[in-house]
Amino acid sequence: MQALLQKIGLEVHQELVPYVENGLRILFVLAIAWVVLRLIRKMIGAFKRFALRRADDPESVRRVETLARVIRYVATVILIIAVVMEILHLLGISIAPLLGAAGVVGIAVGFGAQSLVKDFFTGFFLLLENQIRVGDFVAVGGERGLVEEITLRHVRLRAMDGTVHFIPTGLIDKVSNMSLEFSRALIDVGVAYREDLDEVFQAIRDTGAELRADPEFGPKILEDLELLGVENWADSAVVIRARFKVVPLEQWNVRREFLRRLKKTFDARGIEIPYPHLTLYPGRGKDGSAPPLRLVLEEAPQNSRLSRS
Repeated sequence: MQALLQKIGLEVHQELVPYVENGLRILFVLAIAWVVLRLIRKMIGAFKRFALRRADDPESVRRVETLARVIRYVATVILIIAVVMEILHLLGISIAPLLGAAGVVGIAVGFGAQSLVKDFFTGFFLLLENQIRVGDFVAVGGERGLVEEITLRHVRLRAMDGTVHFIPTGLIDKVSNMSLEFSRALIDVGVAYREDLDEVFQAIRDTGAELRADPEFGPKILEDLELLGVENWADSAVVIRARFKVVPLEQWNVRREFLRRLKKTFDARGIEIPYPHLTLYPGRGKDGSAPPLRLVLEEAPQNSRLSRS
């Protein structure tokens, strides 16, 4: 090494030669690690492009992207550990005692690191069982949001208002995935008790068929509207339930557009969407009498309404 330094024109004091040699070796190790890291990323990118060419649906695309992220993360961590161990060896620090000490210290630290170990194991099985992928809309750890990143340590969610939640995988005991394979746009519609339900059902079916035929929303809907029937007798309305089977993450957009169009259909066909009804009680005296409640019937241009004076 000293001859090489002299050959390239560097004059180094004899006492500094070992330090210079170690420094050059460390730089060489870092350079090799950088090249290996670039190669790993290129290989992962090639695998990702190959897998995406074979993916024929959005579900497969999200799964490939998630696996590519995790493989790159694990490969980077392993490479960093190997580089650190090699640098310690070049600096003359024996690795064997460190490993032995790590075993002893690991017993003491293990009790405090149980949650960390649990995070890694839970994250591994979340990915292995394909429960969550990047791009899914899920509810985990008491939070709901779009999955932006998954590692063995945590899941990063972005809520509808833009808030980012970092959920440790060890705290995830239940996963509610609202975009796995397909989604459902669930719709509850309230109509007045006086309305003919057969007429209401036909209006809902016609609006669903119109939305299915729309060039913008039609591709997002996988099946025709499913009219489930009367769901509930509410205080002021008969509640009718229907649903669409849609592509993942489109259930909210389809539901909003369907309700917008259904409002127009109800208005055109004179079907009432009721307001809450209120019963007035004037009270009663001790003698059993009640104050008078005078009513005046007023004629409106289109209908009649009862008002109190």
